[in-house]
Amino acid sequence: MADTKPSSRQRLLEAADALAREVGPANLSLDAVAARAGMSKGGLLYNFPTKAKLLEALVEAHIARAEDALQESECACPERRNGMALAYLDHFRRERRERPLRAPGMLAAIAEHPELIAPVRRHQRVLLDRLNARSQDRELALIAFLAIEGLRCQQLLDSQSLEPDEVEMALARLEALLASGS
Repeated sequence: MADTKPSSRQRLLEAADALAREVGPANLSLDAVAARAGMSKGGLLYNFPTKAKLLEALVEAHIARAEDALQESECACPERRNGMALAYLDHFRRERRERPLRAPGMLAAIAEHPELIAPVRRHQRVLLDRLNARSQDRELALIAFLAIEGLRCQQLLDSQSLEPDEVEMALARLEALLASGS
């Protein structure tokens, strides 16, 4: 029987993720992460020599989870017209329900460590290229990308002026457009 115990690195990332959700990434302390993971600070520093490296690993882990969830959504509608864009829309809806973004903390972390935005940019470019390659209507796929990322930016900046039912109304209309291709 295989050992399913998480690695020390994974335990640290899980602890950091939980703490970041509680206190925000900018207020994350290495001591608190080590304590939450049940490890020494030396053990944490062996895996992540700086807070910036820990935050970067958190961003990359978030991107990997998002990619897995997106692929899962994509597998659910492979033959549909604009299936990739529909999968991206479905993924965004689930993400909003299940893992709301802690906007002020994320912005503070990016302000403190601007290099954290680089993996996000790379992921978005790869995602946009996939949307372009796997959509029958590339212009509509681009509109979907811009709408979803615009909503994410409003969330990140904590500047949402839309009510939740207005967001859902816009997403439902976008879904109808993608499904019909018009």
